[in-house]
Amino acid sequence: MTESSATKLLNGDACRRTLNGKNASKNGYVKNHCPFQQPQKYRRSGEKKQNATHNPSLYKKPFVESFEETPLLVAVLTYMGYGILTVFGYLRDFLRHWNIEKCHVARERDEQKDFVPLYQDFENFYTRNLYMRIRDNWNRPICSVPGARMDLVERVTHNYNWTFDHTGKVVKDVINMGSYNYLGFAESTGTCADAAIEATQIYGVGVGSTRCEMGNLDIHEELEELVARFLGVEASMAFGMGFATNSMNIPALTGKGCLILSDELNHASLVLGARLSGSTIRVFKHNNMQSLEKLLRDAIVHGQPRTHRPWKKILIVVEGIYSMEGSIIRLPEVIALKKRYKAYLYLDEAHSIGALGPNGRGVVDYFGLDPKDVDIMMGTFTKSFGAAGGYIGGKKELIDYLRSHSHSALYATSMSPPVVQQIITSMKIIMGEDGSTLGADRLRQLSENTNYFRRRLREMGFIIYGNDDSPVVPLMLYMPAKIGAFGREMLKRNIGTVVVGFPATPIIESRARFCVSAAHTREMLDTALEAISEVGDLLQLKYSRREQPLPSLGWMSEESLLQD
Repeated sequence: MTESSATKLLNGDACRRTLNGKNASKNGYVKNHCPFQQPQKYRRSGEKKQNATHNPSLYKKPFVESFEETPLLVAVLTYMGYGILTVFGYLRDFLRHWNIEKCHVARERDEQKDFVPLYQDFENFYTRNLYMRIRDNWNRPICSVPGARMDLVERVTHNYNWTFDHTGKVVKDVINMGSYNYLGFAESTGTCADAAIEATQIYGVGVGSTRCEMGNLDIHEELEELVARFLGVEASMAFGMGFATNSMNIPALTGKGCLILSDELNHASLVLGARLSGSTIRVFKHNNMQSLEKLLRDAIVHGQPRTHRPWKKILIVVEGIYSMEGSIIRLPEVIALKKRYKAYLYLDEAHSIGALGPNGRGVVDYFGLDPKDVDIMMGTFTKSFGAAGGYIGGKKELIDYLRSHSHSALYATSMSPPVVQQIITSMKIIMGEDGSTLGADRLRQLSENTNYFRRRLREMGFIIYGNDDSPVVPLMLYMPAKIGAFGREMLKRNIGTVVVGFPATPIIESRARFCVSAAHTREMLDTALEAISEVGDLLQLKYSRREQPLPSLGWMSEESLLQD
């Protein structure tokens, strides 16, 4: 699902020495993805030289992403940690087999012993012996609006995380650093909530039918017209579930004889949709335009396997912001390649719509590009709009085709009216059509909070991934024991965070993921940063060898970057 840090040095990346006066080594390099470098040659460890192919004219401003190498000692200790956990896991399984240790795992009945196992053996082993140790960090019940602050139901376990009991107490005013509430519209009061309540009184909560039958309301039509105007496309279509927007519409767009070129870090919904389509799937390295161009060139030259006939369609599938890496797609270069090789582009803006760009219109707005250059614009309403569902925008012919061929459109129940009204109201606020500057203020606040939070974490010495403008901020933890410890220690300080480990990330790249919101005040961010610093000192998480933030690299040469 994700790549190892050793393979993240993309073509055109610049390497910068550490500033602590020590000689640069593999552990001391910081990888900065900057397309403004002149085409030069770089050598990766164990790989041949490759030429950078970036076109500086495609970008209107510096584009910098950093992925600092995993320190060698940390990587070795992380592998050792997983090795020790595995050894003890097999020991405990041996004790459970002989009933020396009580087994809490659900078992098959005796008459099913000879059946083919429903799950892979290692998946069961991992769940029993590794995941259960830190299971208390996930699925925490929330009993309030998941806004900038939230209330959690306190729970305890008496059997090492196999089951949980609620104590009846509530942990109040936990600072929420994990929800995708980028613009702060997940509220129970205010303009959006009032409009949703009014829509509930008029239409009710459920529709009870599909759009093509008796479930097409006037506010559904209003929403789709508004989304098309917001995106700058001819038409759009709304769906009740963001995951299904990808998984059910990609099969309607491609099929047998088509080729899908997918970024290796694409979301599970995109992966599932590609597999369900029956198309041939080929994966290119994350944000690596050289890898993508090679696949495009090979597809044009060789055609389909065995027959070598031309592909019916070639569809490039990418995301705007990658939610595990905090990186932003190099969209200008993707569009340039798409045009050169006459392919189609499917852009998933689930995390970028509303969170990027001067007008909040996503990664297309962020780069100042023409929306017409993106063939299929997909996004969700679950993040910046504080609602649910997804959309697809594009040419009118595309939307008309999906209305009659998409399973998500034909068989799924219509979106709930109060949810539709929440989206309409929040989108009009972002566009400024409510007559106020609230939308522009929130966009500006999100950008300021993002830059401040990222800068402070770097200054503290943490290794963080991604683009400076991405509100998704991964902080590297690496070792398995520190995943659970970090989440628990942060909650003790009234900070709610998301911790992520294998298999959602590479085995040596476990991380905590913070999502910055416009609803966060500077005081909240400072409180969270203070807690992160305390926990970082406690768990020894400050691995970074940098002593100050990276400068903007848009005008710097490789020679100046590699100077002592």
